Amino acid sequence: SRRCGLAAGRSYSGGGAYPSVSLTCPLPGVPKAVFAAAESRERFETRVTVLENGLRVASQNKFGQFCTVGILVNSGSRHEAKYLSGISHFLEKLAFSSTAQFGSKDEILLTLEKHGGICDCQASRDTIMYAVSADARGLDTVVNLLADVTLQPRLSDEEIEMTRMAIRFELEDLNMRPDPEPLLTEMIHAAAFRDNTVGLNRFCPVENTAKITRDVLHSYLSSYYTPDRMVLAGVGIEHEHLVQCARKYLLGVEPVWGSGQGRALDRSVAQYTGGIVKVEKDMSDVSLGPTPIPELTHIMIGLESCSFLEDDFIPFAVLNMMMGGGGSFSAGGPGKGMFTRLYLNVLNRHHWMYNATSYHHSYEDTGLLCIHASADPKQVREMVEIITREFILMAGAVGEVELERAKTQLKSMLMMNLESRPVIFEDVGRQVLATNTRKLPHELCALISQVKPADIKRVVTKMLHKKPAVAALGDLTDLPSYEHIQAALSSKDGRLPRLYRLFR
Repeated sequence: SRRCGLAAGRSYSGGGAYPSVSLTCPLPGVPKAVFAAAESRERFETRVTVLENGLRVASQNKFGQFCTVGILVNSGSRHEAKYLSGISHFLEKLAFSSTAQFGSKDEILLTLEKHGGICDCQASRDTIMYAVSADARGLDTVVNLLADVTLQPRLSDEEIEMTRMAIRFELEDLNMRPDPEPLLTEMIHAAAFRDNTVGLNRFCPVENTAKITRDVLHSYLSSYYTPDRMVLAGVGIEHEHLVQCARKYLLGVEPVWGSGQGRALDRSVAQYTGGIVKVEKDMSDVSLGPTPIPELTHIMIGLESCSFLEDDFIPFAVLNMMMGGGGSFSAGGPGKGMFTRLYLNVLNRHHWMYNATSYHHSYEDTGLLCIHASADPKQVREMVEIITREFILMAGAVGEVELERAKTQLKSMLMMNLESRPVIFEDVGRQVLATNTRKLPHELCALISQVKPADIKRVVTKMLHKKPAVAALGDLTDLPSYEHIQAALSSKDGRLPRLYRLFR
């Protein structure tokens, strides 16, 4: 072309073999570039196959050399009502120890190392997850390992004794660490669902560490580690290859505890009770040194929300993002949530508050929206007043700007998290375990976009009719009574003077 002709006489630095060819013209003799194009959407949707024994195999395509594969089991601390509390905690610590094929944890790690792999196990209230990230070419070895770890653990006396020691140390450390959030999370669940399902302790009580033996573990495993309660999930691999490996290593396998049925499954539905759990604790020396953390009292107030299977789950997620919050020394700008209500209305106005953060815990049959706040023990009464006021103000007017900001932030957080392969794996596994299918990110974003101010007001009104759950840790001398907190949250008209009268 004329443009290329004009450029022919120019000299270009670093042009190599083609110094006279314009950057806008194809290089002579080089094949025309073929660019990747989006194919049919079906290829990139989560695929699910159910094997003859009831095991579900789910996969999600993702480009890259590495994959994340794991087994998720519908088993957790909420299922321990008929057993000793703490079994799930034990199983988490015992994961990836010796099995029928592997003599020790070192052998397992050495096998994974050949494929650049790492492993992890996490137990929660309703799920236990065994996961491996490794080179996709080692999929056969990885699935074989996962099947062996899940169904053929040796649970030797030495391993169980080491686990007892590890758990005792963890419990001791939990009570000494400056960050009380894990303890408060346990306490708020215990207060909200007293002695049932998700209210049961996620950590093994100290008195149970010596009582949990191999026979106790086998009895539990025979009840809950059945194929129909499992999902083999993978990200970054071909679905047919994963199904083939599942048939080879997980179909017709006899578990080490035998094929006999254990005790009847606990199918209890969560019963929200509300209530208060208080732990008086001296927090004055929790963090010593040249810059010690000041003595703080921590309060968490929660109300029942909804299950992640309900339509109201999305409005609650938007509400939680709208409340936001964090620590008073949190760095960052609007991307860190500095325009959320707990920043604007609480931390920006009350310099003595060290923390105000909103959390939303959601399960298959219930949920809990709560606010964690911390301040000097002398300010506890006023702190509780401020947090209850924020709960009542949730039922007031919702500005279009703050709602759109919360929805945009929620979508942004969702999409950023799903850039990570292990997060996609967990999302695929948990959704398929609960619903046998998976909502894709664009579907979730569409649901988030549809949330209106009326939806927020509706879910808040329903939430405020419940009794509150309260967890309190530290110096509780000035803590208002549970009846006062309940009376403040049950205010029908939301008039703030009534709150002040209650707490003064």
